[in-house]
Parts: sequence; structure tokens; C-alpha cells
Amino acid sequence: MRQQMEEALLKSDVEYAEIRIEDESKSWANFRGVALDSVGSSKTVGGMVRALYKGAWGYADFNDLKNLKVRVKEACESAKLIGKDKSKLARVEPVQHMTRFLLEKDFRNIPLSEKISVIQEYNDILLNYHEKIETTNVMYRDSFRKIWYANTEGTYIEDERPYATAYISATAKDGDNIQPGRESIGSSAGFQVVEGLHEKAEKAAKRAVDLLAAPPVKGGKYTVVTNPRLTGVFAHEAFGHLSESDFVYENERMKEIMVLGRRFGPNNLNIIDDGSFPDQQGTLKYDDEGVKTRQNYLIKDGILVGRLHSRETAATMGESVTGNARALAYHNEPIVRMTNTYINKGQSAFDDMIKDVKLGIYALDMIGGQTTMEMFTFSAGYAYMIRDGQICELIRDVVLTGNVFNTLMNIDMIGDDLQWAPGGPGGCGKGGQSGLTVGIGGPHIRIQDVVVGGRQ
Repeated sequence: MRQQMEEALLKSDVEYAEIRIEDESKSWANFRGVALDSVGSSKTVGGMVRALYKGAWGYADFNDLKNLKVRVKEACESAKLIGKDKSKLARVEPVQHMTRFLLEKDFRNIPLSEKISVIQEYNDILLNYHEKIETTNVMYRDSFRKIWYANTEGTYIEDERPYATAYISATAKDGDNIQPGRESIGSSAGFQVVEGLHEKAEKAAKRAVDLLAAPPVKGGKYTVVTNPRLTGVFAHEAFGHLSESDFVYENERMKEIMVLGRRFGPNNLNIIDDGSFPDQQGTLKYDDEGVKTRQNYLIKDGILVGRLHSRETAATMGESVTGNARALAYHNEPIVRMTNTYINKGQSAFDDMIKDVKLGIYALDMIGGQTTMEMFTFSAGYAYMIRDGQICELIRDVVLTGNVFNTLMNIDMIGDDLQWAPGGPGGCGKGGQSGLTVGIGGPHIRIQDVVVGGRQ
């Protein structure tokens, strides 16, 4: 493959060109209620050529690997048709690297019937847990991607990216009161990570049924403590996307707000994106432009110190490359995306975070939300009231709303218990590329004066 790609790149007559080829095998199974709703497997092979000429990119994607030289020529011709400016591409040192994954239990060798059998056990637990369980959704997915990458600067990379995930969801209903309970897990370790999830299935069903009897929260302003999963979702959704540099330089308002050196939080607040963090869902040796991933501080000691870049955005903004150009699949161009985004741990014990709270909320997980510029709205998966320093009754319909910059400044305690969400956020979406695996994490954090929507 290497020789074929390098010979094809010799046909390039532009400033820069690259070839990315992917071979992906995947399988899936999904129960909805009693029915096996979908099941199957697939294998795809394809690639993309990108060519840069006078500030313009030309593209050619393909499934036939026999005509790489033709595809390179097509991409170059496209770039030359529209190129009229100066190209900007940050310089990186060429690398040669090969990654091989040895899975503890390789899901490619597991029969599809066995995969179905595993998740059917979880689905049966949900269906049989309680008469008020209305429906279920239990999903299994796996994917093994082999990637070859080469560019005209001399970089050549072979990479393997395995991933398996299970999603377990029960919905309970009592009249017009409908409540969900969800659990998930995902990993690159192998098939064993989706086995033995019977307790998780029971937890999901129990939570859905318990929430039926839980009172809705009374709307107002509260001191809120978030669990590590919700902390990670907040870091990713509310702040991480604002740190993607293409979003910043394309938006005049964000240019005025996201100024490096500006204070955004207390002295102990550190938000990091790190594609090199071991064994997480967004972990990569190199991004899809052949740039080595690394730890990137976005906020350090409360100060905005960095943002995420592709080679083009780094050159455009005069900043360093970060290893954050990622493509969902072979036919997608690399764009600026997060990897593993988290708030780093602090020094506060959980008991200390709640002990002086007279009336507050302990919010856990997330079932939905949206962000618009710096404004966010998140629906917690479930929550408990905090009364006089104690975790008390389960509550529902907890919706957290606010301005991300005000919220960051209102963080007054950061836990000493950094954890990673085992199932991630379910796949990140941006620019028409939805379902990219990313890691999220953090400790418990305490935030003052959070607006919580609920029933008055």
C-alpha cells in the first residue's frame, strides 16, 4: 500500500497533497422492545485525496484503489480551478509510524449470533423488571478501522482504530409521566467490555421506574454539584466546541470573546483536550492530517491559554498545531474536532462539597441538551436534592441553563476524583459528520447560582 500511495503522490503538481485510505469492518444489533429491530455487518474500503493550491482545497474520494494516480490528478485539477489566494498550512515534521492493536477479545472473531445473545439478555432484564417499563432500546455496535495515510511532505502512517459499544435504555410510563433510565459503555479494548452488563441493565430499569415516583424539581437558582459524567458533558458541549478554532475565526463575536489571556474561571480551573491520554474513546496517536496528538490546555489556572487546531487553522491564526483534525470516515474531510476533553481534578472531597449546602441539587448524567454560542441548556439524567449537607430525595425534570462564561466563574469547588465517562457522549456531531467517538471526563464540581428550570 505504501508504495502505491507514494507513487500516486508523485503525480501531484500542487503545493501539497495527501491520501487517506480506510478499510472498515463493522457489525451491529439493536433490540427495541421485544423485537430485534436491526442487525447486520458491513465492510467498506475507500479513501480521499486532498490537494492544496493557492489557498483552495481540491478533493477526490474513491472506492477503487487501482486508480490512485487518477484520483490525485483529479484533486489537483479541482484545487487549481478555484485557487486564487495564498495557502496557509502549518509546518509539521514528517513521520513514519505504524500502530497495531492486539485486542484481548477480538470482536471480529465473535459470531453475530453471540453478540445478539449478549444484548438480548440485557433487553430481557429491562422488559421483565417492572410492569411500568413501556419500551426498551438495547444496542450493540463495533467497528475496526485500518487507516493508511501519506502526504507529499514524506509522512506515512498506518493506524488501527477498534471500538465496541453497548447502549442500554429503558423507558417507564405511568399515565402521561414518561421517564428514561440509561447506561452505556464503549472502549477500544475488545468485546469483553460489553459482556457482563447485567447490573447496568438493572440499574437503568430501576432508575426509570424510580423516576416515575420522584417529584419534579421546583425551578429557581441553586448551588449545583455535578457528577463526573455531567462535568465532562459540560466541558465538551458548552466549552469544548467554543475552543475549536474554525468556530472562532469564522465568528466575529467569538473572536472578541475568546481572547487568549482572558480569565474565564477560578485559579484551580483547568480544562484540557488530550488525544494522547491513554485508553480513552478519543485517543489517537496521530490525527487525520498526520499530526501527533498531545495534551492541549484550553484553560489553565482559570486563564484561556489555547484552542484546538488543524494545520490550516493553526497557520491562519498564527498558533501551534494541536493534532485535532479529524474525519468521521474516508469520504469526509478532516475538520477541527475534540479528542478527550475534560476538566482536570482539584483538591476537594465530595463530602466537603455538599456539607455546607443548605439547599442545592446533585445533578447526574445527561439525557439531552443544546448549546447556542455561549448559552447552554442541559437536562440532567436524574438528580437528588441536597438538604443541610445531605443527599436526600430523588428528583426529576432538572434542566440546567446558563451562560457558559458566567457558569465557569461560578465554580467554587473542584473535586479530587477525575473520572471518565465509560460510554462517552454517544458520538459528537459537527459539520455534517455525526457520531465521532470522543472522550469526556472530569471530577465532581460545585457551581453557585445555577438557573434550574422545573415546575413552579
